[in-house]
Amino acid sequence: MQVGAANSCSDGKCEKEVRAYSVWVHLLVYDWPLRETIECVPNFSTCDPNVVKEIVTEIEKVPSTYLLDHSFDDYYNRLVVVFVGSKKSVLQAALNASFRAVQLIDMNRHKGQHPRLGAVDVVPFVPVENVTMDDCVSLSKEYGETLAQEAHVPIYLYGEAASSPERRDIDWIRKGEYEKLAEMICKPERKPDFGPAKPHPTAGATITGARNVMVGFNVNLGTTDIQIGKKIARALHGAKGGFASVRAMAAEVPQKKEIQIGMSIYGFESTPLHRVFELLKVEADRYNVPITGSEINGIIPVKAVIDVANFYLRLDNLTDAKMLETAITKAVKRKK
Repeated sequence: MQVGAANSCSDGKCEKEVRAYSVWVHLLVYDWPLRETIECVPNFSTCDPNVVKEIVTEIEKVPSTYLLDHSFDDYYNRLVVVFVGSKKSVLQAALNASFRAVQLIDMNRHKGQHPRLGAVDVVPFVPVENVTMDDCVSLSKEYGETLAQEAHVPIYLYGEAASSPERRDIDWIRKGEYEKLAEMICKPERKPDFGPAKPHPTAGATITGARNVMVGFNVNLGTTDIQIGKKIARALHGAKGGFASVRAMAAEVPQKKEIQIGMSIYGFESTPLHRVFELLKVEADRYNVPITGSEINGIIPVKAVIDVANFYLRLDNLTDAKMLETAITKAVKRKK
């Protein structure tokens, strides 16, 4: 779309799109306020709109913190929030939201299809710009220690912050889920990294750590057979013979009368989305199940989209440098 084409749009849509582009470029080039940028993606065990609002408000009101996305649904009974900020602001926002969630969410009444240990299930810190993985590890430890001391929630460290090799794997930590937490937490090898060796009476336990950027990718199948969904998810899941950097699960979507394969792709550069999708297509064909749609959960890096476009459009030269926003940003920075 050319900028000059805006006046030809009778409904005003093009003009709004052009204005959005100009504002975005101006912000990126001139006004982005953070010298260092960290992403935080906390997952909370709720789909109550009132609780969601309370949690999100706690994040938004912290200065130098920027809410990028949040989504929730009743079949997972889970809220996923994405925000960025500086080291100080991200830590404060994550703690404020977690304290509020501990007050509002009662795990004794929680039911959902997604594996979870507590009201604040997992809080990963992700390096984006001018920060290191070590910075994020330190943040996760400070977050975990503070939440344990002030809210008396047991804390497990995972990913790059893990205190032992097996704890790098979030599935290992979640074994037995909330329902068996009281039994599992007493085992010596499962002693929390911070906090009491017993579940919080209503909030369970929390997992925190550091990781690289992850892509959330969900694919819907035209079937109500959860067993077929589980077989397909098993073929994709790294620990069960699939891609090493993929975690996959099957869930029922009652409103659509479909099965959803929910995936977390931790190495989208080594295992691009199109490769995962092609294997999923093979497995779905095996069971004569159609793919009805797919969705991105959360925020996706442009590099992941470029990889998909290169594969399906058979492009030879599409890179980040070919993106309009990137090209403008680089050109302006060269003039400074």
